[in-house]
Amino acid sequence: MAEREYQVCTNCVMDTSDSQIVFDENGRCDHCKNFYKNILPNWHPDEQGEAELNEIVVKIKAYGKGKKYDCIIGLSGGVDSSYLAYYAVRKLGLKPLFFAVDTGWTLNVAVENIEKIVKGLNASLYTEIVNWNEMRDLQLAYFKAQVPYQDTPQDHVIFASLYKYAVKNKIKYVLTGGNHSTECIREPNEWVYCSDLMQIKDIHKKHGKSYLKTLPLCGMFKYRLFYRYFKGMKVVKPLDLIPYTKEKAIKTLQDEFDWQPYEQKHFESLFTRFYEGYWLIKKFGYDKRRAYFSSLIVTGQKTREEALEELKSPPYSEKQATEDLEYVAKKLSLTKDEFVKLMDQPNKTWKDYKNSFWMISLAIKMARILGLERKQYR
Repeated sequence: MAEREYQVCTNCVMDTSDSQIVFDENGRCDHCKNFYKNILPNWHPDEQGEAELNEIVVKIKAYGKGKKYDCIIGLSGGVDSSYLAYYAVRKLGLKPLFFAVDTGWTLNVAVENIEKIVKGLNASLYTEIVNWNEMRDLQLAYFKAQVPYQDTPQDHVIFASLYKYAVKNKIKYVLTGGNHSTECIREPNEWVYCSDLMQIKDIHKKHGKSYLKTLPLCGMFKYRLFYRYFKGMKVVKPLDLIPYTKEKAIKTLQDEFDWQPYEQKHFESLFTRFYEGYWLIKKFGYDKRRAYFSSLIVTGQKTREEALEELKSPPYSEKQATEDLEYVAKKLSLTKDEFVKLMDQPNKTWKDYKNSFWMISLAIKMARILGLERKQYR
């Protein structure tokens, strides 16, 4: 099969590193088409969104009357969750419990940002500390599996912990920082495969060593059916209902809390910084900044020319990346040489392991029909 000729979208910066990308006669990609056709017409960070958010807030406050907390917010120290925390307290008058998950990789600057937000808002924080031996074993299993989406174990555990805590403590409303403004262009499945519990278990069974006795896990049925319909958990994304831009959010956080920004999106975690900024690019040729920047381009927060110029340089310095590689290897109980050998082994994809893709695809298709899902999945 002939290698595909390189092409980059004429509207955003998604390119043929996404093997399934499709371009129209004008060179515009299907990611952009999905945004303009499915997301933008149904996204209302305006009066309509404000009215919808006000209705939700009334329900949250009624639910929380007489209670210490009326909702829970996952707080990573990143831009989106930090701004959501500020907005929920200062603008909406809510009483959230902030929830952080210590997976063993949070950078000191992120810890400091979380502390500044919590203290500045005179709020409460609960930190879930996961079992490091189990976390390490699952992450190492993913490296041995040779799949590109190495952040799946950490992401899955963070959200599973949040939902489990909310349900256990009967906090009905879970507010998250997910938003169209900075995340409307979804990374292709080959870059970031969905959080599939069947696949997580299969990869761990094949490449892990210990039992996952305490690590929080949450499959699709538990999250979408049991938690929501039997336990009444409601997930709310307020940032989709207000005018929200990354630059203004950062300025607000800096002015209000002396919050410190990161080099790139999601770089509050050392593991994610290394995985996205070095490992994923070097081993697979996937630069997740293309999706991040493309989201900012189509929402008018960055020009295509600015994005292309930034993409000429690596996400962070080679010196820092080398230091991170040595740190990650040591923390995973590997030598540097052993870790480099893992990088050099043949690449694999989610298709090489058991998965629930057909089931997840069906659920997403139904959600799209019902208007509950707008992002593009292939």
